[in-house]
Amino acid sequence: MKKVLAFDIDQTLNIAKTPIPDEIAKLLIKCLTHFDICPISGQKFDQFLVQIVNPLLANGASVAELMNLHLFVAQGTQYYRYDPAGKKFGPVEITLVKPNTPYSEQNWQQVYNYPLTDEQVSKISTSLEQAAKELGFWEEDKLKKGDEIIENRLSQVTFSALGQKAGTKEKYAWDPDCKKRAKIVKRAKELAPEFDYEIGGTTSINAITPGMNKEFGMTHLMKELHASEDDILYFGDMTEPGGNDYPVVKMGIDTITVRNHEDTAYALRGILGIL
Repeated sequence: MKKVLAFDIDQTLNIAKTPIPDEIAKLLIKCLTHFDICPISGQKFDQFLVQIVNPLLANGASVAELMNLHLFVAQGTQYYRYDPAGKKFGPVEITLVKPNTPYSEQNWQQVYNYPLTDEQVSKISTSLEQAAKELGFWEEDKLKKGDEIIENRLSQVTFSALGQKAGTKEKYAWDPDCKKRAKIVKRAKELAPEFDYEIGGTTSINAITPGMNKEFGMTHLMKELHASEDDILYFGDMTEPGGNDYPVVKMGIDTITVRNHEDTAYALRGILGIL
């Protein structure tokens, strides 16, 4: 039997860049009593709170259940766990929690982080901006107030063609076949070949140092949770070669390819139905 359920986020648990729907939240809460649940995505930590944690809380998740939730941020190059005592996790540390213990956002603890250097961030940002401008895909005029196209997520740099605040309809329409981003990736790789560039979500490109992809994240997930490949079931929508879920497939981890969160909900209902 599997011990860990791991998930991509956008288009696997939700509509891109939106909170997970109530149905998914309720299914994940049920799963949290049987499995360690591990969302892994290129998103930054704050977005994990908005898209995953807050909907779980709104649907009745307890602090005890949240302690089985593991947030693998920026493709798993950052890892956060919840501890109600607000203390750092040791390698085998366990915290007992009383019923009705109140939740506090401050009690999320960063277990590890592998940040880029300032020089690396600058070089990646320059390559992405230059590539997008050369190809006519730099659309700064479409940004909402306070938004940005290139975002430093500490251990990766993310290009979001329309920014993070753009509407879902606009994002899905911008590059549905990934051809625009493939061109940007090709040119950015020519400009800064020492980095890797992965297409993800609807308008995004995640730029990382080689090897700092979901394979890195899943490898550390196994280390932190004392799990093996056979213990894990992974859900993702971009499992084809070149997709940001493909490194997980290459590891030999059992993977369910989904088209959307409805597919994921269907699979989770089946898993829960045989427990």
